[in-house]
Amino acid sequence: MATTADIRKGFAFTVEGKLYLVVDFQHVKPGKGGAFVRTKVRNLENNNVVEITFNSGKSLDEIRLERNPYQYLYKEQGEYVFMNVETYEQISMDEAALQGKEYYLKENMEVMLLSVEQRVMDIEVPFFVELEITETEPGIKGNTVSGGSKPAVCETGLKVTVPLFIGLGDKIKIDTRTGEYVERVN
Repeated sequence: MATTADIRKGFAFTVEGKLYLVVDFQHVKPGKGGAFVRTKVRNLENNNVVEITFNSGKSLDEIRLERNPYQYLYKEQGEYVFMNVETYEQISMDEAALQGKEYYLKENMEVMLLSVEQRVMDIEVPFFVELEITETEPGIKGNTVSGGSKPAVCETGLKVTVPLFIGLGDKIKIDTRTGEYVERVN
């Protein structure tokens, strides 16, 4: 049995028979009354994100998620195909189950698939990925000092805001936790 003190991102638990994964959380200690934990969780069966508040110290039924290394192979007809790097078994996931993480996937990339009782529930991508810019406005010489930004589209279809000096074909590093530009890669 776990308590609310064990809540962190990636923590999985059950409430009323439903499986949840913590997306975000906040421990709150108001001036009056008892402390509580405000969580944003994703229902692992239907992928809906909901907010649940727990009183501090409440017991929770923790679920142990299996983390298995997989390699992303390719996309085919809206399905993303992954291969287990140890057993070479292939599985596919639909776009809805990836929850926007498909924008960070490049062929042959190593990812972790999270499963409960042989059923894949979620995917963990690396914290940083390098993507190439395929669409953006040209940078105007002299604008780099102003610190402005412009929209760009990466090779995977991810839309991101980049500095003015980034051009077509440049490789950039993206933080997958926030979806934001980090730096240009040489």
